[in-house]
Amino acid sequence: QVQLVESGGGLVQPGGSLKLSCAASGRIISINDMDWYRQAPGKQRELVATITSGKTTKYIDSVKGRFTISRVNANRTMYLQMNSLNLEDTAVYYCHAQVNWRDYWGQGIQVTVSS
Repeated sequence: QVQLVESGGGLVQPGGSLKLSCAASGRIISINDMDWYRQAPGKQRELVATITSGKTTKYIDSVKGRFTISRVNANRTMYLQMNSLNLEDTAVYYCHAQVNWRDYWGQGIQVTVSS
């Protein structure tokens, strides 16, 4: 069965960096855009960054210049490099992708920015 497995979260001090990864596995016939979402405490889930199969990227304004989204391995592995982290980046981060013409989500990983 298709799975999206996330890793790389954890606790970091303000100004620090983390790199998240999302690996799609299973019987993959087709995979299209991949995205990173996040949900902070008491807030709705928001789209943070997206990357198409053609490597076109898009970011929300609050992370531009700090976060970088990329994908490798036949477009099956996605990364989110997060630099200059601040308290507002604290959230559960979710990987999303359309695989085999269906939507799949990762399990969610906690990113906590705290001094």
